[in-house]
Amino acid sequence: MGTAGAAVVTIHSEHPFLDPDPDPVRRLRGRLGGAVTLWTSGAAADRAGLTVSSLMVAAGEPALVLGLLDPDAELHERLTSSGAAVVHLLQWADRDLAEAFAGVTPAPGGPFRMAAWTQSEWGPRLEQASTWAGVRLVESRPAGWASLVTCEIETVVVGDEDDPLVHRRGRYLRH
Repeated sequence: MGTAGAAVVTIHSEHPFLDPDPDPVRRLRGRLGGAVTLWTSGAAADRAGLTVSSLMVAAGEPALVLGLLDPDAELHERLTSSGAAVVHLLQWADRDLAEAFAGVTPAPGGPFRMAAWTQSEWGPRLEQASTWAGVRLVESRPAGWASLVTCEIETVVVGDEDDPLVHRRGRYLRH
């Protein structure tokens, strides 16, 4: 058997899709990692949600949640118009929901059809979430390419976190 016309396959040591000019700030942020949350706001047909891992909780009186949101996201618009949101901590089993609300995977009929929700005074609450907070918007201001939202925590439910969803370097990880 001859090799005429056979394709030659070369294996490179570099990643084939590696950005030739990577953004060092984005790479730093990706290495920090963090818990994956789902922020939801609004009601009925006027609701929105967004997967967020760039956030922190500040204890005090009042206790606050500070999050970096895409200023063009529907969630940001809904939060600033309604003044309230629900911040859910997601579990490993929620990764498809996280992807759908991040806009990375398709969700026929919208991502809210992927789970059961209860309407709360802060917005749609994911029924399967064992840990969540109802928050009220204090301020939203530009921060880099994002909007830094500061929200006062009005209520918190803390449940078991058996298998939290963590995001680091562009991937979901089991903790």
